[in-house]
Amino acid sequence: MQNANSTRHRVLLILSGGIAAYKCLDLIRRLKKRGLDVRCVLTQAAQEFVTPLSVAALSEDKVYSDLFSLTDESEMGHIELSRQADLVVVAPASADILARMAAGVANDLATTVLLATDKPVMAAPAMNVRMWEHPATQANIALLHQRGVTLIGPVEGDMACGEYGYGRMAEPEAIETAILAHLKLDTISEQALESLALAGKSVLVTSGPTHEPIDPVRYIANRSSGRQGHAIAAALAAAGARVRLVTGPVALPDPLGVETTHIESAREMLAACENNLPVDVAICAAAVADWRVAEAGDQKIKKTSGALPSLSLAENPDILATLSKHPDRRPELVIGFAAETEAVVAQASEKRLRKGCDWIVANDVSAEAGVFGGGENQVHIIDETGAEAWPRLSKYDVAEKLTARITAHFAPEIKLTNP
Repeated sequence: MQNANSTRHRVLLILSGGIAAYKCLDLIRRLKKRGLDVRCVLTQAAQEFVTPLSVAALSEDKVYSDLFSLTDESEMGHIELSRQADLVVVAPASADILARMAAGVANDLATTVLLATDKPVMAAPAMNVRMWEHPATQANIALLHQRGVTLIGPVEGDMACGEYGYGRMAEPEAIETAILAHLKLDTISEQALESLALAGKSVLVTSGPTHEPIDPVRYIANRSSGRQGHAIAAALAAAGARVRLVTGPVALPDPLGVETTHIESAREMLAACENNLPVDVAICAAAVADWRVAEAGDQKIKKTSGALPSLSLAENPDILATLSKHPDRRPELVIGFAAETEAVVAQASEKRLRKGCDWIVANDVSAEAGVFGGGENQVHIIDETGAEAWPRLSKYDVAEKLTARITAHFAPEIKLTNP
């Protein structure tokens, strides 16, 4: 690994419009402190939130914003800007600039640089939750992901507009960590080592729903958003674990630093889980469909007046029980989830014994609880000693708390040593 003090790496930071732009002043400060050269491009909208003067003062470099500036183009043309950096980072990445990136539009300096670059690109999305969840944004994200753009966030939280949900820009510290990881810089301090308590541990996490086909256009599914499973995968990766995520169809970005496998059905999820063994920990947070259609139609089943189709159901494989009772590659710690609508602790306790897992995370998914698709969860952690009730928390905080509990489980054999 290279040390940040011995090699001057260059980051081109593109700031687009959004209230989160003010956080990038802290990001610039952090990157400069790590010994990186930071050159900045501001869109016209970004200048409504931060000034070129403040950005120039922190970056200790000229700020670029005008595609048609004769002075800038003669001194540092957009082609040079796009190629002199080791990494291009767009933060905040508004819905607008993500859409223009996906479409290949080059109508200002920022998008022209992005279209002309031959360097890796990272983006930290920041927008209203409805804008983030809109199919157009998700389609743009999927396309950019296919082209190799790495997303940092977004995360779930309160927004400047007063709403709550996904779309909040990742914190400067998280963006800094992602940049340093990409540049492979050894800048880990003793204090930072405390967050790597699970270094050397491998974890398998399942997340989201499964889709069980009825015919080529219809399927059986449930209301799982995947938010809790994805949050757990992200929290474990931040704690230093090597995380392998197997997820059903969700409208969420892959967590940063996590090896992600996308599947559709329960049988595909089981196969992917077994392909990722052995691991130290398995966390089955996915809402796997209990049944599938025994014989899915090859063609769309036509609606016939007065006649209802008859569907014969077959039981899906039990992924949690399979991993808990695996004959030769059982993880040391297997954690299941129990989504119940009544007698939550009693039914989850019985499930833990029946499945053979070590812990069960039980949560109330009744209509009154309102956790399916929401940003919060209220759970009980059940093990051989009994049930531990947690207060209602954001799903991110549940993930952090569960990660801390897993860390405590392995604490006797974990040593924090400087790599």
